[in-house]
Amino acid sequence: MRRLAGLLVVPLLLLSTAACGDDKASDSTSKSEVPAITAGEKFGEKPTLSKGAGDPPKKLKTEVISEGDGAKLKNGDATEVNYLGQAWDSDKPFDNSFDRKQPFGLILGAGQVIPGWEQGLVGQKAGSRVKLTIPPDLAYGEQGQGEDIPPNATLVFVVDVLSGKAVPKTPKGSTVAQDNIDLPKVGDNTDGKAPKVTIPKSDPPKKLVSNYVIESDGEAVKESDTVVVNYEAYVWKGAKKFDSTYDSGQVASFPLAQITVKGLKSGLVGKKVGSRVLLVMPPDQGFGDQAQQTIPAKSTLVWSVDILTKM
Repeated sequence: MRRLAGLLVVPLLLLSTAACGDDKASDSTSKSEVPAITAGEKFGEKPTLSKGAGDPPKKLKTEVISEGDGAKLKNGDATEVNYLGQAWDSDKPFDNSFDRKQPFGLILGAGQVIPGWEQGLVGQKAGSRVKLTIPPDLAYGEQGQGEDIPPNATLVFVVDVLSGKAVPKTPKGSTVAQDNIDLPKVGDNTDGKAPKVTIPKSDPPKKLVSNYVIESDGEAVKESDTVVVNYEAYVWKGAKKFDSTYDSGQVASFPLAQITVKGLKSGLVGKKVGSRVLLVMPPDQGFGDQAQQTIPAKSTLVWSVDILTKM
């Protein structure tokens, strides 16, 4: 199932990807000079980059500017990064997270970023600063991206790897009784499979519901957190499923500060990491009067959300 575009305010160009290429090795050529960091060289500082000189490399080039002492990233890990991105033949960045003061969270190997990022970040240690020079076939290819990234552009990124951690497969905690017959029932299985969600035929509640199905003893989620979740999502009327990370086989990461769906943000803030939560969102807490893909306007939404970890 397709992710819903209306969930997030997306300030990043990284969330649209080109087809994956196969070249992982770096190459070198005397005819090219990779853009240099001209200011802000240290980890944590906003860098500036010079223009590239000559012909850009045709394969991914990964340069460790400074190596951290954290765990090495592997596919499936959750990581947070700060970054600045610039086209090879430009001296102006097209995007950076330093100015937003909001790190970017992603799951490696989940197809959330361009392939050059996926390949270049695997194996890097948390606490490292890395420079990635990414050819078009591992970036946005022939289509480019918006006005700032032309077709067939080679891109250069400076990436600070802030953290990295493995993502648990399931929630872990105590099962909470679901006694209200007027609310949906959610399975409490912890076998990694999607929980069963049963929606009653009665009228939906008028206010947001956020109830534990499984309550862990983890840390409470804050609005500034990026959470990594598994979820099943339904329209109350007709009990029609419209989205599922279980069906896609990939967990999702939500920077809560950027979520535009009120009920999703409000329902998760304050809940404990490692828990399963039932959310019932009336229209004013969901998509309101706006239809969204297969979701009719003025729909009440039902979510079962496993808060696997936070970044």
